[in-house]
Amino acid sequence: MAEKEVPFCIFFREARSVFKLDELGREIARIALPAALALTADPIASLVDTAFIGQIGPVELAAVGISIAVFNQASRIAIFPLVSVTTSFVAEEDAITKVSPEPRGNESQDIQSQDVEGLDTESQSNSENKELIPQNRSVYKSKTTATSFEVLKPKPEKKHIPSASSALIIGAILGFIQAAFLISGAKPILSFMGVKHGSPMLKPAQEYLKLRSLGAPAVLLSLAMQGVFRGFKDTKTPLFATVAGDLTNIILDPIFIFAFHMGVRGAAIAHVISHAGT
Repeated sequence: MAEKEVPFCIFFREARSVFKLDELGREIARIALPAALALTADPIASLVDTAFIGQIGPVELAAVGISIAVFNQASRIAIFPLVSVTTSFVAEEDAITKVSPEPRGNESQDIQSQDVEGLDTESQSNSENKELIPQNRSVYKSKTTATSFEVLKPKPEKKHIPSASSALIIGAILGFIQAAFLISGAKPILSFMGVKHGSPMLKPAQEYLKLRSLGAPAVLLSLAMQGVFRGFKDTKTPLFATVAGDLTNIILDPIFIFAFHMGVRGAAIAHVISHAGT
């Protein structure tokens, strides 16, 4: 029996709904647009950074390019698992915490209704003996009743997301491991990348890579924080932090490179400060 052929157009049957701007589409756009802008902020800052370093000399520019490639490749090993896993776990735990407190809220409402009934019966018994109770006693009772209602109001509970703190700890540990690996093995790693022993690029490349590696814990820690915020469906805060860090780097680059005459080391220090500040 011959198998039925599936028409090719079936894959595009619901293509029109992809661009449908309903409630779900607007929510996806609110999450995706700031995340996309955050991804474009880093390449723009890198272009400005390269322009400043290029004014030092072609040797320094080539050395920094190799060091940046090494640092980015080492960071990429931990970036994608750390951010994606943190986002999924935080989102799952946040959804659980939003659902689980509902029974507690019903219990508090039952307790509150029981207390209100008790207060009503007490007020009725007191009204029968109104002649024996002074006038100021009723005023005091109304105040205590109002305060009891304030006490019975349910207070908002603070969210406790264990995966958020775990992601921050893991990010910091991975950052320190990456920093120790790159600092201790800078020379053989650069040699493996093609920088020979007698090359004039070796010294500036080593200086930049070692200094830049000091900011590895801050880089992975900030990426873990980005995963936490994305788990809460907040992509604007990471965008603002990324833009603030890139602007700090752009401002500090000419100060350290030209004003303090630090050259390649100044560019690396500016990167470390910008990542540590965000």
